[in-house]
Amino acid sequence: MGKRGVCLAILGTGSDVGKSIVTTAVCRLLLNRGLRVAPFKAQNMSNNSGVTPEGLEMGRAQIVQAEACRIPPHVDMNPVLLKPTSDVGSQVVLNGKAWLEASSRGYYQKKEYLFKQSCAALDRLREQYDVIVMEGAGSCAEVNLMDNDIVNLRAAKYAEAPVILVADIDRGGVFAQIVGTLACVSPEQQEQISGFIINRFRGDLSLFRSGVDWIEEKTGKKVYGVLPWFKHFHIEAEDAVVIEKAPGYRPATGGKPAIAVVKLPHISNFTDFDPLLHCDDLELVYLSQPQSLKNFQAVILPGSKSTCSDLEWLESTGWKKEITTFAEAGGHVLGVCGGYQMLGSHVHDPDGIEGAPGSTRGLDLLPVETILKAPKTTTLTDFNWQGIKGRGYEIHMGQTHHSGGAPLVQVEQRNQQACEDTDGCISENHRVIGTYMHGLFDTPAITEKWLQSIDLSHVKVDQIYGPVARDKAYDQLAEHAAANLDVEAIFQLLEQLRKEQTK
Repeated sequence: MGKRGVCLAILGTGSDVGKSIVTTAVCRLLLNRGLRVAPFKAQNMSNNSGVTPEGLEMGRAQIVQAEACRIPPHVDMNPVLLKPTSDVGSQVVLNGKAWLEASSRGYYQKKEYLFKQSCAALDRLREQYDVIVMEGAGSCAEVNLMDNDIVNLRAAKYAEAPVILVADIDRGGVFAQIVGTLACVSPEQQEQISGFIINRFRGDLSLFRSGVDWIEEKTGKKVYGVLPWFKHFHIEAEDAVVIEKAPGYRPATGGKPAIAVVKLPHISNFTDFDPLLHCDDLELVYLSQPQSLKNFQAVILPGSKSTCSDLEWLESTGWKKEITTFAEAGGHVLGVCGGYQMLGSHVHDPDGIEGAPGSTRGLDLLPVETILKAPKTTTLTDFNWQGIKGRGYEIHMGQTHHSGGAPLVQVEQRNQQACEDTDGCISENHRVIGTYMHGLFDTPAITEKWLQSIDLSHVKVDQIYGPVARDKAYDQLAEHAAANLDVEAIFQLLEQLRKEQTK
Protein backbone atom coordinates (compact mmCIF):
# COMPACT_ATOMS: atom_id res chain seq x y z
CA MET A 1 0.00 0.00 0.00
CA GLY A 2 2.96 2.34 -0.33
CA LYS A 3 5.41 3.81 2.11
CA ARG A 4 2.91 6.14 3.79
CA GLY A 5 -0.31 4.61 4.92
CA VAL A 6 -3.62 5.66 3.40
CA CYS A 7 -6.65 6.45 5.54
CA LEU A 8 -10.32 5.52 5.55
CA ALA A 9 -12.77 7.36 7.82
CA ILE A 10 -15.81 5.70 9.41
CA LEU A 11 -18.11 8.52 10.54
CA GLY A 12 -21.68 8.46 11.81
CA THR A 13 -25.06 10.09 11.48
CA GLY A 14 -25.25 10.19 15.29
CA SER A 15 -23.99 8.75 18.55
CA ASP A 16 -24.26 5.00 19.13
CA VAL A 17 -24.98 4.14 15.51
CA GLY A 18 -22.25 1.49 15.54
CA LYS A 19 -19.16 3.34 14.29
CA SER A 20 -16.84 1.49 16.68
CA ILE A 21 -18.15 -1.93 15.62
CA VAL A 22 -17.94 -1.10 11.92
CA THR A 23 -14.42 0.25 12.38
CA THR A 24 -13.44 -2.93 14.22
CA ALA A 25 -14.91 -5.05 11.43
CA VAL A 26 -13.10 -3.11 8.69
CA CYS A 27 -9.83 -3.39 10.63
CA ARG A 28 -10.06 -7.19 10.75
CA LEU A 29 -11.25 -7.45 7.14
CA LEU A 30 -8.26 -5.46 5.90
CA LEU A 31 -5.90 -7.41 8.16
CA ASN A 32 -7.24 -10.60 6.59
CA ARG A 33 -6.23 -9.11 3.22
CA GLY A 34 -2.63 -9.11 4.38
CA LEU A 35 -2.41 -5.39 5.14
CA ARG A 36 -0.79 -3.75 8.14
CA VAL A 37 -3.73 -1.95 9.73
CA ALA A 38 -4.13 0.38 12.70
CA PRO A 39 -7.15 2.18 14.18
CA PHE A 40 -7.29 5.89 14.99
CA LYS A 41 -9.72 8.15 16.81
CA ALA A 42 -8.46 11.67 17.28
CA GLN A 43 -10.75 12.34 20.23
CA ASN A 44 -12.74 9.85 22.24
CA MET A 45 -15.19 10.74 25.00
CA SER A 46 -15.62 7.75 27.28
CA ASN A 47 -14.99 6.57 30.81
CA ASN A 48 -14.14 3.14 29.43
CA SER A 49 -10.36 3.27 29.15
CA GLY A 50 -7.43 0.90 29.28
CA VAL A 51 -3.64 0.82 29.59
CA THR A 52 -1.04 0.35 26.86
CA PRO A 53 2.12 -1.76 27.26
CA GLU A 54 3.94 1.51 27.99
CA GLY A 55 1.66 2.20 30.96
CA LEU A 56 -0.31 4.97 29.25
CA GLU A 57 -4.07 5.47 29.11
CA MET A 58 -6.33 5.37 26.05
CA GLY A 59 -9.92 4.56 25.15
CA ARG A 60 -10.91 0.91 25.31
CA ALA A 61 -12.64 1.12 21.93
CA GLN A 62 -9.29 1.72 20.24
CA ILE A 63 -7.70 -1.03 22.35
CA VAL A 64 -10.40 -3.36 21.01
CA GLN A 65 -9.69 -2.18 17.47
CA ALA A 66 -5.95 -2.67 17.96
CA GLU A 67 -6.70 -6.22 19.10
CA ALA A 68 -8.71 -6.69 15.90
CA CYS A 69 -5.61 -5.56 13.99
CA ARG A 70 -3.49 -7.95 16.12
CA ILE A 71 -1.14 -5.16 17.17
CA PRO A 72 -0.33 -3.68 20.60
CA PRO A 73 -2.42 -0.64 21.48
CA HIS A 74 -0.58 2.69 21.39
CA VAL A 75 -1.74 6.14 22.48
CA ASP A 76 -1.18 7.45 18.94
CA MET A 77 -4.37 5.53 18.13
CA ASN A 78 -6.32 7.74 20.55
CA PRO A 79 -4.27 10.84 21.37
CA VAL A 80 -7.12 12.76 23.05
CA LEU A 81 -9.38 11.03 25.57
CA LEU A 82 -12.10 12.95 27.41
CA LYS A 83 -13.31 11.34 30.63
CA PRO A 84 -16.50 13.09 31.81
CA THR A 85 -16.46 14.04 35.49
CA SER A 86 -19.70 16.04 35.45
CA ASP A 87 -22.35 17.26 33.01
CA VAL A 88 -20.09 20.15 31.98
CA GLY A 89 -16.53 19.00 32.72
CA SER A 90 -14.04 16.33 31.77
CA GLN A 91 -10.55 15.16 32.50
CA VAL A 92 -8.49 15.51 29.31
CA VAL A 93 -6.00 12.69 28.77
CA LEU A 94 -3.45 13.75 26.16
CA ASN A 95 -1.05 11.22 24.65
CA GLY A 96 -1.83 8.81 27.44
CA LYS A 97 -1.42 11.11 30.45
CA ALA A 98 -3.89 13.18 32.46
CA TRP A 99 -3.34 16.68 31.11
CA LEU A 100 -6.19 18.98 32.09
CA GLU A 101 -9.41 19.20 34.10
CA ALA A 102 -11.60 21.41 31.95
CA SER A 103 -15.12 22.68 31.49
CA SER A 104 -16.65 22.31 28.05
CA ARG A 105 -15.77 25.94 27.28
CA GLY A 106 -12.23 25.58 28.62
CA TYR A 107 -11.71 22.47 26.50
CA TYR A 108 -12.81 24.19 23.31
CA GLN A 109 -10.22 26.90 23.90
CA LYS A 110 -7.56 24.17 23.60
CA LYS A 111 -8.98 22.62 20.43
CA GLU A 112 -6.42 23.93 17.94
CA TYR A 113 -3.52 22.66 20.03
CA LEU A 114 -5.23 19.29 20.42
CA PHE A 115 -5.93 19.11 16.68
CA LYS A 116 -2.22 19.57 15.97
CA GLN A 117 -1.40 16.87 18.52
CA SER A 118 -3.86 14.45 16.95
CA CYS A 119 -2.55 15.15 13.44
CA ALA A 120 0.98 14.44 14.63
CA ALA A 121 -0.18 11.12 16.13
CA LEU A 122 -1.91 10.18 12.87
CA ASP A 123 1.21 11.05 10.89
CA ARG A 124 3.28 8.74 13.08
CA LEU A 125 0.83 5.88 12.51
CA ARG A 126 0.90 6.44 8.75
CA GLU A 127 4.66 5.90 8.78
CA GLN A 128 4.18 2.43 10.29
CA TYR A 129 1.03 0.98 8.73
CA ASP A 130 -0.50 0.45 5.29
CA VAL A 131 -4.00 1.58 6.27
CA ILE A 132 -5.34 3.69 9.11
CA VAL A 133 -9.04 3.18 9.81
CA MET A 134 -10.25 6.40 11.41
CA GLU A 135 -13.34 6.49 13.60
CA GLY A 136 -15.46 9.60 14.05
CA ALA A 137 -17.34 10.77 17.14
CA GLY A 138 -21.06 11.32 17.50
CA SER A 139 -22.64 12.90 14.43
CA CYS A 140 -20.36 14.41 11.80
CA ALA A 141 -23.00 17.04 11.07
CA GLU A 142 -23.23 18.97 14.35
CA VAL A 143 -23.30 22.40 12.73
CA ASN A 144 -22.64 24.28 15.98
CA LEU A 145 -19.45 22.28 16.60
CA MET A 146 -17.96 22.00 13.12
CA ASP A 147 -15.69 25.03 13.38
CA ASN A 148 -13.84 23.35 16.25
CA ASP A 149 -14.12 19.78 14.99
CA ILE A 150 -10.96 17.70 15.43
CA VAL A 151 -12.32 14.20 14.96
CA ASN A 152 -14.83 14.01 12.10
CA LEU A 153 -14.80 15.67 8.66
CA ARG A 154 -11.91 17.99 9.48
CA ALA A 155 -9.75 15.05 10.54
CA ALA A 156 -10.77 13.12 7.43
CA LYS A 157 -9.86 16.10 5.24
CA TYR A 158 -6.42 16.35 6.86
CA ALA A 159 -5.86 12.64 6.21
CA GLU A 160 -7.27 12.85 2.65
CA ALA A 161 -9.52 9.99 3.73
CA PRO A 162 -12.73 9.03 1.95
CA VAL A 163 -15.63 8.81 4.38
CA ILE A 164 -18.06 5.96 4.85
CA LEU A 165 -21.07 7.17 6.82
CA VAL A 166 -22.71 4.72 9.23
CA ALA A 167 -26.45 5.02 9.86
CA ASP A 168 -28.57 3.04 12.34
CA ILE A 169 -31.79 1.67 10.87
CA ASP A 170 -32.92 0.12 14.17
CA ARG A 171 -33.64 3.51 15.76
CA GLY A 172 -35.80 4.51 12.77
CA GLY A 173 -35.53 7.34 10.28
CA VAL A 174 -32.53 5.97 8.43
CA PHE A 175 -33.34 7.86 5.21
CA ALA A 176 -33.62 11.14 7.10
CA GLN A 177 -30.39 10.34 8.96
CA ILE A 178 -28.50 10.06 5.69
CA VAL A 179 -30.13 12.82 3.66
CA GLY A 180 -30.24 15.12 6.68
CA THR A 181 -26.55 14.63 7.37
CA LEU A 182 -25.68 15.55 3.77
CA ALA A 183 -27.95 18.60 3.97
CA CYS A 184 -26.16 19.87 7.08
CA VAL A 185 -22.64 19.82 5.62
CA SER A 186 -21.05 21.92 2.91
CA PRO A 187 -20.83 20.78 -0.74
CA GLU A 188 -17.09 20.26 -0.21
CA GLN A 189 -17.77 18.04 2.80
CA GLN A 190 -20.45 16.14 0.86
CA GLU A 191 -17.75 15.28 -1.66
CA GLN A 192 -15.69 13.71 1.14
CA ILE A 193 -18.44 11.16 1.76
CA SER A 194 -17.97 8.16 -0.51
CA GLY A 195 -21.00 6.19 0.63
CA PHE A 196 -22.91 4.56 3.44
CA ILE A 197 -23.23 1.48 5.61
CA ILE A 198 -26.67 0.76 7.06
CA ASN A 199 -26.26 -0.84 10.48
CA ARG A 200 -28.47 -2.94 12.80
CA PHE A 201 -31.02 -4.21 10.29
CA ARG A 202 -33.65 -6.68 11.51
CA GLY A 203 -35.73 -8.86 9.24
CA ASP A 204 -35.57 -9.88 5.58
CA LEU A 205 -32.76 -7.99 3.83
CA SER A 206 -34.44 -8.40 0.45
CA LEU A 207 -37.25 -6.13 1.64
CA PHE A 208 -34.78 -3.25 1.97
CA ARG A 209 -33.44 -3.49 -1.58
CA SER A 210 -35.71 -0.67 -2.69
CA GLY A 211 -34.45 1.42 0.23
CA VAL A 212 -30.86 0.95 -0.90
CA ASP A 213 -31.85 1.96 -4.44
CA TRP A 214 -33.59 5.09 -3.14
CA ILE A 215 -30.56 6.17 -1.09
CA GLU A 216 -28.17 5.66 -4.00
CA GLU A 217 -30.45 7.49 -6.44
CA LYS A 218 -31.18 10.35 -4.01
CA THR A 219 -27.57 10.92 -2.95
CA GLY A 220 -25.57 9.71 -5.92
CA LYS A 221 -23.40 7.75 -3.50
CA LYS A 222 -22.88 4.04 -2.93
CA VAL A 223 -24.40 1.95 -0.17
CA TYR A 224 -21.54 -0.37 0.76
CA GLY A 225 -23.86 -2.77 2.52
CA VAL A 226 -26.51 -3.43 5.12
CA LEU A 227 -25.35 -5.08 8.34
CA PRO A 228 -27.94 -7.25 10.09
CA TRP A 229 -28.24 -7.24 13.87
CA PHE A 230 -26.06 -9.93 15.45
CA LYS A 231 -26.35 -11.86 18.70
CA HIS A 232 -24.18 -14.93 18.09
CA PHE A 233 -20.98 -13.20 19.22
CA HIS A 234 -20.05 -10.33 21.51
CA ILE A 235 -17.88 -7.25 20.95
CA GLU A 236 -17.10 -4.87 23.81
CA ALA A 237 -19.27 -1.76 23.90
CA GLU A 238 -17.55 1.62 23.62
CA ASP A 239 -19.52 3.45 26.30
CA ALA A 240 -22.37 3.21 28.75
CA VAL A 241 -25.08 3.94 26.18
CA VAL A 242 -25.71 0.18 26.04
CA ILE A 243 -26.62 0.08 29.75
CA GLU A 244 -28.42 3.42 30.02
CA LYS A 245 -31.82 1.83 30.43
CA ALA A 246 -31.07 -0.26 33.49
CA PRO A 247 -34.44 -1.63 34.67
CA GLY A 248 -35.52 -2.90 38.05
CA TYR A 249 -35.23 -6.64 38.61
CA ARG A 250 -37.70 -9.28 39.72
CA PRO A 251 -36.39 -12.84 39.83
CA ALA A 252 -38.31 -15.55 38.04
CA THR A 253 -39.33 -18.54 40.13
CA GLY A 254 -36.60 -21.14 39.85
CA GLY A 255 -34.55 -18.80 37.70
CA LYS A 256 -30.80 -18.35 37.49
CA PRO A 257 -28.84 -16.78 40.34
CA ALA A 258 -28.35 -13.09 39.67
CA ILE A 259 -25.56 -10.61 40.30
CA ALA A 260 -26.34 -6.89 40.41
CA VAL A 261 -24.07 -4.13 39.13
CA VAL A 262 -25.02 -0.70 40.43
CA LYS A 263 -25.02 1.67 37.45
CA LEU A 264 -23.31 4.71 38.93
CA PRO A 265 -23.82 8.09 37.21
CA HIS A 266 -20.11 8.21 36.32
CA ILE A 267 -19.64 4.47 35.76
CA SER A 268 -16.36 3.52 34.10
CA ASN A 269 -14.93 0.31 32.65
CA PHE A 270 -18.18 -1.63 32.96
CA THR A 271 -16.73 -4.03 30.37
CA ASP A 272 -14.83 -5.52 33.33
CA PHE A 273 -17.91 -7.67 33.85
CA ASP A 274 -18.44 -8.86 30.28
CA PRO A 275 -17.01 -12.32 31.08
CA LEU A 276 -19.84 -12.84 33.58
CA LEU A 277 -22.30 -12.32 30.71
CA HIS A 278 -20.93 -15.52 29.15
CA CYS A 279 -21.82 -17.69 32.12
CA ASP A 280 -24.97 -19.51 30.99
CA ASP A 281 -26.02 -20.36 34.55
CA LEU A 282 -25.83 -16.76 35.74
CA GLU A 283 -27.70 -13.51 35.17
CA LEU A 284 -25.91 -10.15 35.29
CA VAL A 285 -28.20 -7.17 35.89
CA TYR A 286 -27.37 -3.44 35.79
CA LEU A 287 -29.52 -1.41 38.19
CA SER A 288 -30.07 2.36 38.27
CA GLN A 289 -33.00 2.72 40.65
CA PRO A 290 -32.54 1.64 44.29
CA GLN A 291 -34.26 -1.56 45.25
CA SER A 292 -33.97 -4.39 47.73
CA LEU A 293 -30.97 -6.58 46.96
CA LYS A 294 -32.04 -9.63 48.93
CA ASN A 295 -32.69 -11.67 45.78
CA PHE A 296 -29.15 -11.22 44.48
CA GLN A 297 -26.22 -13.51 45.09
CA ALA A 298 -23.79 -10.60 44.99
CA VAL A 299 -23.65 -6.87 44.33
CA ILE A 300 -20.87 -5.14 42.39
CA LEU A 301 -19.86 -1.51 42.70
CA PRO A 302 -18.00 -0.73 39.45
CA GLY A 303 -15.39 1.86 38.64
CA SER A 304 -16.26 5.56 38.70
CA LYS A 305 -14.71 8.66 37.16
CA SER A 306 -16.09 10.76 40.03
CA THR A 307 -15.97 8.68 43.21
CA CYS A 308 -17.03 11.37 45.67
CA SER A 309 -19.94 12.54 43.54
CA ASP A 310 -21.14 8.98 43.03
CA LEU A 311 -20.83 8.29 46.77
CA GLU A 312 -23.10 11.25 47.43
CA TRP A 313 -25.50 9.87 44.83
CA LEU A 314 -25.57 6.51 46.61
CA GLU A 315 -26.50 8.36 49.82
CA SER A 316 -29.13 10.68 48.35
CA THR A 317 -30.91 8.01 46.30
CA GLY A 318 -31.11 5.40 49.06
CA TRP A 319 -28.67 3.04 47.41
CA LYS A 320 -26.27 3.29 50.36
CA LYS A 321 -28.91 1.95 52.73
CA GLU A 322 -29.82 -0.91 50.39
CA ILE A 323 -26.17 -1.95 49.90
CA THR A 324 -25.24 -1.77 53.60
CA THR A 325 -28.42 -3.64 54.57
CA PHE A 326 -27.55 -6.34 52.05
CA ALA A 327 -23.98 -6.61 53.37
CA GLU A 328 -25.08 -6.67 57.02
CA ALA A 329 -27.44 -9.54 56.21
CA GLY A 330 -24.46 -11.55 54.91
CA GLY A 331 -24.60 -10.57 51.24
CA HIS A 332 -21.50 -10.61 49.06
CA VAL A 333 -20.20 -7.25 47.78
CA LEU A 334 -17.39 -6.58 45.31
CA GLY A 335 -15.96 -3.12 44.63
CA VAL A 336 -13.65 -2.47 41.67
CA CYS A 337 -11.46 0.65 41.49
CA GLY A 338 -13.77 3.56 42.39
CA GLY A 339 -16.19 0.99 43.80
CA TYR A 340 -13.38 -0.27 46.04
CA GLN A 341 -12.75 3.26 47.29
CA MET A 342 -16.45 3.64 48.08
CA LEU A 343 -16.43 0.55 50.32
CA GLY A 344 -14.07 2.23 52.80
CA SER A 345 -14.78 4.67 55.62
CA HIS A 346 -13.89 7.87 53.74
CA VAL A 347 -12.63 9.22 50.45
CA HIS A 348 -10.49 12.31 51.08
CA ASP A 349 -9.87 14.86 48.33
CA PRO A 350 -7.57 17.45 49.92
CA ASP A 351 -6.42 18.92 46.60
CA GLY A 352 -9.85 19.14 45.00
CA ILE A 353 -9.05 16.64 42.25
CA GLU A 354 -12.73 15.77 41.77
CA GLY A 355 -14.22 19.11 42.84
CA ALA A 356 -14.19 21.17 46.01
CA PRO A 357 -11.58 19.92 48.52
CA GLY A 358 -13.01 17.84 51.35
CA SER A 359 -13.91 14.35 52.52
CA THR A 360 -16.84 12.10 51.70
CA ARG A 361 -18.11 9.31 53.91
CA GLY A 362 -17.94 5.88 52.36
CA LEU A 363 -20.08 2.80 52.91
CA ASP A 364 -17.80 1.66 55.73
CA LEU A 365 -17.90 -1.98 54.64
CA LEU A 366 -14.10 -2.37 54.45
CA PRO A 367 -11.47 -1.10 56.94
CA VAL A 368 -9.81 1.20 54.39
CA GLU A 369 -9.80 4.87 53.48
CA THR A 370 -8.61 6.63 50.34
CA ILE A 371 -6.74 9.85 49.67
CA LEU A 372 -7.19 11.14 46.12
CA LYS A 373 -4.02 12.66 44.73
CA ALA A 374 -1.94 12.90 41.58
CA PRO A 375 -0.26 11.41 39.68
CA LYS A 376 -2.69 8.94 38.16
CA THR A 377 -1.70 5.27 38.38
CA THR A 378 -1.86 3.54 34.98
CA THR A 379 -0.33 0.08 34.95
CA LEU A 380 -0.64 -3.34 33.38
CA THR A 381 -0.48 -5.59 36.40
CA ASP A 382 0.28 -9.25 37.01
CA PHE A 383 -1.11 -10.56 40.29
CA ASN A 384 -1.65 -13.74 42.29
CA TRP A 385 -4.81 -14.58 44.22
CA GLN A 386 -3.97 -17.42 46.58
CA GLY A 387 -1.93 -19.28 43.98
CA ILE A 388 -4.01 -18.32 40.94
CA LYS A 389 -2.22 -15.97 38.56
CA GLY A 390 -4.09 -13.23 36.76
CA ARG A 391 -3.45 -10.14 34.69
CA GLY A 392 -5.36 -6.86 34.85
CA TYR A 393 -4.79 -3.14 34.68
CA GLU A 394 -5.02 -0.25 37.11
CA ILE A 395 -6.28 3.27 36.39
CA HIS A 396 -6.89 5.38 39.47
CA MET A 397 -6.08 8.59 41.27
CA GLY A 398 -4.91 8.26 44.87
CA GLN A 399 -3.97 5.61 47.37
CA THR A 400 -6.02 3.40 49.66
CA HIS A 401 -4.75 2.62 53.15
CA HIS A 402 -5.74 -0.32 55.37
CA SER A 403 -6.60 -0.21 59.06
CA GLY A 404 -7.60 -3.88 59.17
CA GLY A 405 -8.73 -6.77 57.02
CA ALA A 406 -6.34 -8.58 54.68
CA PRO A 407 -4.98 -7.82 51.19
CA LEU A 408 -6.82 -9.52 48.38
CA VAL A 409 -3.97 -10.29 45.96
CA GLN A 410 -0.20 -10.27 45.73
CA VAL A 411 1.11 -7.99 42.98
CA GLU A 412 4.03 -9.54 41.11
CA GLN A 413 4.65 -7.10 38.25
CA ARG A 414 3.55 -3.64 37.11
CA ASN A 415 4.35 -2.41 33.60
CA GLN A 416 6.79 -5.31 33.19
CA GLN A 417 8.70 -4.34 36.33
CA ALA A 418 8.84 -6.96 39.09
CA CYS A 419 7.53 -5.78 42.46
CA GLU A 420 6.43 -7.09 45.82
CA ASP A 421 3.18 -5.38 46.68
CA THR A 422 -0.43 -6.13 47.48
CA ASP A 423 -3.75 -4.88 46.17
CA GLY A 424 -7.23 -4.77 47.52
CA CYS A 425 -8.85 -5.78 50.76
CA ILE A 426 -11.09 -8.58 51.99
CA SER A 427 -13.27 -8.26 55.07
CA GLU A 428 -12.92 -10.51 58.10
CA ASN A 429 -16.06 -12.43 57.14
CA HIS A 430 -14.74 -12.76 53.54
CA ARG A 431 -18.00 -11.40 52.12
CA VAL A 432 -16.85 -7.90 51.12
CA ILE A 433 -13.99 -7.56 48.64
CA GLY A 434 -12.35 -4.53 47.06
CA THR A 435 -9.66 -4.26 44.39
CA TYR A 436 -8.16 -1.75 41.97
CA MET A 437 -7.78 -4.50 39.37
CA HIS A 438 -9.71 -3.91 36.15
CA GLY A 439 -9.94 -7.01 33.99
CA LEU A 440 -10.19 -9.17 37.09
CA PHE A 441 -12.44 -11.66 35.31
CA ASP A 442 -10.32 -12.00 32.16
CA THR A 443 -8.74 -15.09 33.74
CA PRO A 444 -11.22 -18.00 33.94
CA ALA A 445 -9.64 -19.44 37.09
CA ILE A 446 -10.00 -16.08 38.85
CA THR A 447 -13.66 -15.91 37.84
CA GLU A 448 -14.20 -19.44 39.14
CA LYS A 449 -12.54 -18.55 42.45
CA TRP A 450 -14.72 -15.48 42.92
CA LEU A 451 -17.89 -17.39 42.02
CA GLN A 452 -16.89 -20.06 44.52
CA SER A 453 -16.43 -17.36 47.18
CA ILE A 454 -20.03 -16.20 46.65
CA ASP A 455 -21.40 -19.75 46.83
CA LEU A 456 -21.79 -20.22 43.08
CA SER A 457 -19.23 -22.94 42.51
CA HIS A 458 -21.74 -24.79 40.31
CA VAL A 459 -21.75 -22.00 37.71
CA LYS A 460 -19.77 -23.08 34.67
CA VAL A 461 -17.19 -20.61 33.40
CA ASP A 462 -16.35 -20.49 29.70
CA GLN A 463 -12.65 -21.30 29.47
CA ILE A 464 -12.34 -19.42 26.18
CA TYR A 465 -12.68 -15.74 26.89
CA GLY A 466 -10.54 -12.75 27.62
CA PRO A 467 -8.09 -12.04 24.76
CA VAL A 468 -8.58 -15.45 23.12
CA ALA A 469 -12.37 -15.12 23.04
CA ARG A 470 -12.16 -11.53 21.82
CA ASP A 471 -9.95 -12.57 18.90
CA LYS A 472 -12.46 -15.27 17.96
CA ALA A 473 -15.25 -12.68 18.12
CA TYR A 474 -13.33 -10.36 15.78
CA ASP A 475 -13.15 -13.18 13.24
CA GLN A 476 -16.91 -13.75 13.64
CA LEU A 477 -17.51 -10.02 13.19
CA ALA A 478 -15.37 -10.02 10.04
CA GLU A 479 -17.28 -12.99 8.64
CA HIS A 480 -20.57 -11.22 9.40
CA ALA A 481 -19.35 -8.05 7.69
CA ALA A 482 -17.88 -9.88 4.70
CA ALA A 483 -21.20 -11.58 4.08
CA ASN A 484 -23.09 -8.29 4.02
CA LEU A 485 -20.70 -5.58 2.81
CA ASP A 486 -19.11 -4.95 -0.56
CA VAL A 487 -15.62 -5.52 0.82
CA GLU A 488 -14.10 -5.50 -2.64
CA ALA A 489 -15.43 -2.00 -3.29
CA ILE A 490 -13.94 -0.78 0.01
CA PHE A 491 -10.62 -2.37 -0.86
CA GLN A 492 -10.67 -0.77 -4.32
CA LEU A 493 -11.34 2.60 -2.69
CA LEU A 494 -8.08 2.20 -0.78
CA GLU A 495 -6.23 0.93 -3.84
CA GLN A 496 -7.24 4.07 -5.71
CA LEU A 497 -5.83 6.18 -2.86
CA ARG A 498 -2.56 4.30 -3.03
CA LYS A 499 -2.29 4.88 -6.77
CA GLU A 500 -2.98 8.58 -6.39
CA GLN A 501 -0.36 8.77 -3.66
CA THR A 502 2.34 7.27 -5.88
CA LYS A 503 1.67 9.55 -8.87
